[in-house]
Amino acid sequence: MPSAGLRRYVQAVPGEPLPHGLLTGCTTVIDVTDPHELLGTEWRPLSCADAHDVTWCPDPPGDPVEKEFFRPGVCTAEPIAIYAGAECSTIGWSYAEAVQHATETLRMGEQRALEEWFMREFLCTTAEDLTPGAGAVSIAQGIGALENWLGTEYGGTGVIHVPAGTAALLGCCNVVHMENGAPRTLLGSCVVLGAGYAANLGPPDCTTAPAGEAWLYATSPIRVRREAPVPVPDTDGQSVAISTNDRRVLVEAGFVVEVACCRAAAIRVLICPE
Repeated sequence: MPSAGLRRYVQAVPGEPLPHGLLTGCTTVIDVTDPHELLGTEWRPLSCADAHDVTWCPDPPGDPVEKEFFRPGVCTAEPIAIYAGAECSTIGWSYAEAVQHATETLRMGEQRALEEWFMREFLCTTAEDLTPGAGAVSIAQGIGALENWLGTEYGGTGVIHVPAGTAALLGCCNVVHMENGAPRTLLGSCVVLGAGYAANLGPPDCTTAPAGEAWLYATSPIRVRREAPVPVPDTDGQSVAISTNDRRVLVEAGFVVEVACCRAAAIRVLICPE
């Protein structure tokens, strides 16, 4: 084997983020230009209340049925910043190279980091637990329970959130298939296969699922507002610590994750059935 001094420096091996995570085919991603949108948002949710039937000719005749009215509330979404940092000696590594390195690290890791945050700060604190008293169910039963919740609580197709490690199990019994480049259930729900969901936290207090089990979630449609990556600091000189002669650079981006009805459901499933 040749000595280290004879090795040739080459470009790093490139990579691509996982193709079916929170920032891909199941989610509407808006690259924002108005910085105010990155301070958090609020909206009046649509299609998040029940419709009702009424009989025009009641039998026996009597007073007309009193119709129900729904007063919509307000949903909110908080901002979150995702960052990646690079540290190096100033000898042999320029500011531009440090920014490039941190930028690529963010590109590869931002989706997983955002999924971890979304599970920790929204899914496991908001979701209604549908797990039966007997405990975890099969993955097909879990998908069915979540879609039933979507049908009754939202009324339309939504998003199923599952850890990336359970993706292989979703092919069983044709629970999920590929449609226009995105994983979908037979009912049409889009499926996020998130590496960040490996944290495996569940409601109501964000506890980890037992060994051999995983938490699956359902939400109404999701929209993400995303900021273009920004280097910090933004000048060469400010990136150098004079006391150590080391260079430290961050690249960060702001996100706001909006869930149509600001609600979720969760269920525990078996991933290692006995």
